[in-house]
Amino acid sequence: MKVGDRIDFGDYRWLVLDVQDDQSLIITEEIIELRDYHNKSKEVTWADCELRHYLNGVFYERFSAYDRARIIKTHNTNPGNPWYGVDGGADTDDYIFLLSMDDVVRSYFGDSSRLLDFPANNQRYWFQRKDANNIQRRSRYLKSPWWWWVRTPGKHQRVAVYIHGDGNIGIQGNGISKRKTNVIHDIANDTRGGVRPALWLKR
Repeated sequence: MKVGDRIDFGDYRWLVLDVQDDQSLIITEEIIELRDYHNKSKEVTWADCELRHYLNGVFYERFSAYDRARIIKTHNTNPGNPWYGVDGGADTDDYIFLLSMDDVVRSYFGDSSRLLDFPANNQRYWFQRKDANNIQRRSRYLKSPWWWWVRTPGKHQRVAVYIHGDGNIGIQGNGISKRKTNVIHDIANDTRGGVRPALWLKR
């Protein structure tokens, strides 16, 4: 198994993002479902959000006992949002998780660190539409481009950072629950964000 491979695990197709010794970090190749980040519009971080509890509860239990034994519990630090000075919340121990903004900027879809660390003066909402690494972050739901969540808060803790359908990063965030928006998925007829679970897997 090497970075960039596609593998089948459970009922899903996964992309290998990292390999360390006998462990691999994987993320679903495409968005697997649409869900809110949290079930109420209130200040919340990854540690306490409904989506985290769902992924580590109901979703985790869908795997067979054999597959669950291969999923490694991971200690995640949760960096804040540097553009807005918003705290990312407490560290968490997760079987299944969302990537952080640092993950999608620095580590697993090319290195765009300079664009995060040195934003332009007028660069407040979108990361960088011309970032060459955007194409690696694109994903689809039901074969249609759609946006997906990361676990980092946006401009406050009632919104969370997301990856737009074109791969650009919405660093200001989308509302965590029941957004009023004209952007509706053309097949699902749904406005909720896409979920791309990630996990460390014993090989």
